[in-house]
Amino acid sequence: MKSFRDKRRDNRPPAKGRTEHARPQPGTAPVRPEARQPRHETKPDDRSDPKPAPRILARREGVLPTERLPVILEVAPNQDYALLDSGAGEKLEQYGPYRIVRPEGQAIWQKALPARDWDRADAIFTGDTDEEGIGRWRFPKVPLGETWPMRHDGIDYLGRFTSFRHVGVFPEQASHWDHMASQIVAAKRPVKVLNLFGYTGLASLVAARAGAEVTHVDASKKAVGWARENQEMAGLGSKPIRWIVDDAVKFAEREERRGSRYDIILFDPPAYGRGPKGEVWQLFEDLPGLTDLCRAILTPKPLTVVLTAYSIRASFFAIHALMRDTFAGMGGTVESGELIIREQSAGRALSTSLFSRWVA
Repeated sequence: MKSFRDKRRDNRPPAKGRTEHARPQPGTAPVRPEARQPRHETKPDDRSDPKPAPRILARREGVLPTERLPVILEVAPNQDYALLDSGAGEKLEQYGPYRIVRPEGQAIWQKALPARDWDRADAIFTGDTDEEGIGRWRFPKVPLGETWPMRHDGIDYLGRFTSFRHVGVFPEQASHWDHMASQIVAAKRPVKVLNLFGYTGLASLVAARAGAEVTHVDASKKAVGWARENQEMAGLGSKPIRWIVDDAVKFAEREERRGSRYDIILFDPPAYGRGPKGEVWQLFEDLPGLTDLCRAILTPKPLTVVLTAYSIRASFFAIHALMRDTFAGMGGTVESGELIIREQSAGRALSTSLFSRWVA
């Protein structure tokens, strides 16, 4: 789905899914040329696929997974990324060599750093402060290009200034990436990962580096192009990543019919979005069906399913209950809570999104 919220799946940079990610307010309301080798990027051919009947959902029988909540997954400042300060509806971040100012509706407190620190910014997003709003970047010092080199845990990639205030990566997801990588390594067997609403591919690269075979799906051809570019920049071009431009739900439905199965599934859907052929996604209406689909395409010995939700007016208890019901009878644990970024200046926590994950 192309996220209206982030447009990242539509017109992303020049600029979550799901999807954004300055991402919105959790809890309260809360890319390279075409692939040379066809195996890298696959385009769906709907003409050969029968139109599936509407998915019929029923509450599953069986004991509910154990639960662990609330779980707060935190990203602390490091040499690659830091939330330097926040307040008065803005956040000051360090992305590699650049100091960046962006709107942040949840920062309702006051700034801790003096104005001179904020005035040293290399890039400032101006314009519509709404999460979906289109704006532009202002460069107070010298004009900067669209991209710049970044790194996450030794993986090189490109940051991007987009017209929707996003920069091509959502650092709060690092907690999920680390958890996934540890599971892949600990499995000591071949592991297949499905990354739905994959955006510019950091999660896919982390999984591939850890040894998994990855299928990356996003409705935006441009975002998939950026993800492929990141793969080459990271020196992971030989890793088995299948890049697919498709509507996430339709792809999952095809995988169910084909009998394709995965050990790990990540899905990060937008609150609202449109697929490449105009398919409409509404989170509260469509999330139950997609979550059920994710269960249906798991291997007999799955490892985890991770759901992240941005820009929704709900508590994490809502998606927690959905995940527990969906994975009834499968054992394991459902962990739910919020992803936060710890601020460097005053140590405050900036919440970015809700999440729920089932762990076998």
